[in-house]
Amino acid sequence: MPTPKTWLIETDELERELEAPDFVIIDATWYLPGEAKNAREDYLSEHIPGAVFFDIDEISDDKAKTAHMLPPPEKFSSRMRKMGIGDGQRVVVYDRQGMFSAPRVWWTFRVMGAQDVSVLNGGLPKWKAEGRPLMMGEPALRTPRHFTARRNLDLVRDADDVIQAIADKSADIVDARSADRFSGAAPEPREGLRAGHIPGAINVPYGQVLSPDGTLKSAAELQELFAGAGADPHKPVVTTCGSGITACVLALALNEAGYLRTSVYDGSWAEWGADDRLPVETS
Repeated sequence: MPTPKTWLIETDELERELEAPDFVIIDATWYLPGEAKNAREDYLSEHIPGAVFFDIDEISDDKAKTAHMLPPPEKFSSRMRKMGIGDGQRVVVYDRQGMFSAPRVWWTFRVMGAQDVSVLNGGLPKWKAEGRPLMMGEPALRTPRHFTARRNLDLVRDADDVIQAIADKSADIVDARSADRFSGAAPEPREGLRAGHIPGAINVPYGQVLSPDGTLKSAAELQELFAGAGADPHKPVVTTCGSGITACVLALALNEAGYLRTSVYDGSWAEWGADDRLPVETS
């Protein structure tokens, strides 16, 4: 396996860089609809000093049928300008759960052409457990900056791409949902969706890529995990999940494991499971 570029940053590294002028820290916390929590309110109650809040549901394609689909490049550029995030800055993303929604924002930045973007390994739980500094309320306003969005289509797949991958076996499809949802034994939490999975898909529930402390497992452990599940390191991989959030956790883990041709099916099961024309497999 090739030695990949790491997309992770550790807590001690981040603390040393808190005052760096070219650093932008993003709180990317997002909750499942049924959790009855407010991510922005939690951000205001405590966050890493200087962090700005990224609203995954708002910074999305408001014309799409499914939630939090990738925004058009012009909308992303506009939101980043208002947030004071521009070209040439280093971006670090974290979330309150540890390693859940931050990879979605990491992936979004990469799709929009950013290369210097990292995920805080272990997120806010690890940061707090180590007694590192926190602040509350709104941070100081950042000066608006120009962000040039150059969409990298190699990192995104749609339903037609997945159908083609099924037909010609040109890519492995890896599903981050739980085993019960993948098999169809458990109903989907979103109304109107069929149970089961994309035909031929491999199941690696996203929690399996995490260590007990919420950090990402080592590259060697991840290589063993994905290879054991049947993902070919020499083939492209497409990740999917319920609505495109934890698919990005797998995309991050696959990149760390050396699977460098990894993309995300943005619509995921929220789109696939709702369309009766698309095939479903149960096991």
